[in-house]
Amino acid sequence: MFYKLLIVVFLAVSLQGTPSDGQKKKETLLSEKVSQMMEWASKRAVIRMNGEKFRRLIRAPPRNYSVVIMFTALQPQRQCAVCKQADEEYQILANSWRYSNAFTNRIFFATVDFDEGSDVFQMLNMNSAPTFINFPAKGKPKRADTYELQVRGFAAEQLARWVADRTDVHIRVIRPPNYAGPLMLGLLLAFIGSLAYLRRNNLEFLFNKNVWAFSALCFVLFMTSGQMWNHIRGPPYAHKNPNTGQVSYIHGSSQAQFVAETHIVLLFNAAVTLGMVLLHEAVTSDLDIGKRKIMCVAGIGLVVLFFSWLLSIFRAKYHGYPYSFLLG
Repeated sequence: MFYKLLIVVFLAVSLQGTPSDGQKKKETLLSEKVSQMMEWASKRAVIRMNGEKFRRLIRAPPRNYSVVIMFTALQPQRQCAVCKQADEEYQILANSWRYSNAFTNRIFFATVDFDEGSDVFQMLNMNSAPTFINFPAKGKPKRADTYELQVRGFAAEQLARWVADRTDVHIRVIRPPNYAGPLMLGLLLAFIGSLAYLRRNNLEFLFNKNVWAFSALCFVLFMTSGQMWNHIRGPPYAHKNPNTGQVSYIHGSSQAQFVAETHIVLLFNAAVTLGMVLLHEAVTSDLDIGKRKIMCVAGIGLVVLFFSWLLSIFRAKYHGYPYSFLLG
């Protein structure tokens, strides 16, 4: 009887000790993974990963940290211009977090290049780049953990807002100093000052209505084409389909646009405006009738052709156009 009781006690102690040992191993493994990620993050803000690192440090438990990964294709033979632009913004975001006072091991930034981790692309059924995915500390990525690049663009500020929504980690984006803007402004002011100095005895051009009208027209065309939206959102210049290689310059959604698209719209609006100006001059000018007819035909041609192309772009982005009214 004594031996049976001893065996029962031994089994009870063994069963109680097993979870403790497993818990210690789990904590040790987690500590090693965090230490490894911190060591890599101390060397470079964006950790480069391959298939083995991805499976061991992200897919395999345990993990108490979030990892934002940019899946990209930066090798020259891939010819992914958007990947390079997005990588620059991603590096700015990661460095802003790495060198901030709030830096912790709650979140890390990493990248997986197709040529270094094609098995990861296959594992996730991914066929396009660049793509940003947040792998939360607990559970699997949800739909909202995949960044809507085509809608929000890849500006570091937009990425930071998305990271804050998914991880509750707020990152203040700090961009490196860019002297191109002040330099261009200085050159423009110097040019205007030099022109005013050379024409100091004849400044009538400052009161010329055509000069101010042309300047105002350029400003209106610049703003109505969507340049300010580009400055705020930082969209890609165009999109290249990785499967077919076809390049799209017009975004298929009304909620987003490409930089090339704004240039096209700017050109079309300018052509329509030029057509209207030619029609006005054909009516009001004192030129001979032959030249006025040519101006009239050219004006009508510009308005009809380029305005129809504008409507085609509108129809491509707003799929319900032309609209119809239901009477009932």
